[in-house]
Amino acid sequence: MELYELALERAGAPNLAELQRREGLPPTGRLDGPTWGALLPWLRGYRDYRVVPGDNYSRIAARFGTTVRAIITANPSQDPLRLYVGQLLTVPLGFELVPTDRPFSYALLRLCLEGLAARYPFLTLRDIGETAYGRKLPQAAVGLGPRRVLYNASHHANEWITTPLLMKFLEDYARAISENGRIYGFSAQALYQRTTLHLVPMVNPDGVDLVTGGLQPGDPGYEEARTLAEGYPAIPFPQGWKANLRGVDLNLNYPARWEQARQNKFAQGYTRPGPRDYVGTAPLSEPETEAMVRLTELTEPGLTLSYHTQGDVIYWKFLNMEPPGARELGERFAAVSGYTLEDVPFASGFAGYKDWFILTRDRPGYTVEAGMGENPLPLSRFPEIYRRNLGILALGLAEG
Repeated sequence: MELYELALERAGAPNLAELQRREGLPPTGRLDGPTWGALLPWLRGYRDYRVVPGDNYSRIAARFGTTVRAIITANPSQDPLRLYVGQLLTVPLGFELVPTDRPFSYALLRLCLEGLAARYPFLTLRDIGETAYGRKLPQAAVGLGPRRVLYNASHHANEWITTPLLMKFLEDYARAISENGRIYGFSAQALYQRTTLHLVPMVNPDGVDLVTGGLQPGDPGYEEARTLAEGYPAIPFPQGWKANLRGVDLNLNYPARWEQARQNKFAQGYTRPGPRDYVGTAPLSEPETEAMVRLTELTEPGLTLSYHTQGDVIYWKFLNMEPPGARELGERFAAVSGYTLEDVPFASGFAGYKDWFILTRDRPGYTVEAGMGENPLPLSRFPEIYRRNLGILALGLAEG
């Protein structure tokens, strides 16, 4: 679904011409600049609003279908009792921001992150790097505590359903913090005070856009990827694409026995760039993996979770390394999710992010395979995936 269709759905407008009429624009039915500006609040989930005579937070909330609490949260430096005409406020709109019923593109990710940061100013955003095709790699952070955890998703393009998984958790957690509520039984405020969450919801935005339709024929990188895919005709294009647009499998590109990963994958026939399982020319040959290493070195998390989608299992070791406390916490993750705690198969057990983290830090790092079936998993599976992983995500904040 196009972004403008999502905006129209949220606005309750049957078509662009009707939305244009409501906004005082010429009802051309065309998606021009002013029309896009009218659509943006419905995609970012908030409006920039200037106070008029007679306004108070209750009247503003009623006008935009939101709550006084939401307006207070989004405007922490403003005094609700001292409004003045012309004052600029951020007004969250009255719907959940992160959609979980449609494919996630890079553009949708950026809009959701921007909207969450506006709704919840205690959430901070930064870019940790840039892909070879110019897409920035966004990172969100929330929390004040000395404990640090790092969650990441979508190393693999056709496992993109893990991106809305982390994004919905981020929204639910931020809302619980703002409302002094609970998440999976934990006090959100207590988690916020003792743990800092670093979250990279889309490690491979180029590849995700290829799979979900954010990248179309004629766009930079699309035809190059199609040409690479022709070398592997048994893998459907683009649905079977796991790699970045340069044809490197990012979760085989970390310096953790990379040479063994190369030997394993070459033996399976993945000897050149393509849709999956090509390890690259060297460890950290790709800007995405290099950015993840830099972020890890900067934040030094005590725990990492890497989200993938094959197997309903949790992998927790690298070789024979068992970081202190890793088995016990992994067993708790398994208990709250119903997944099994397992060792990684030898053929897949090298050069991943989890492997590098455990090798270099000797701290708990997990790969969570959240789902089973042919990738990309259908969105009809999302509610089950979220239900099974909410406990893992919250417990990681409490125990990381």
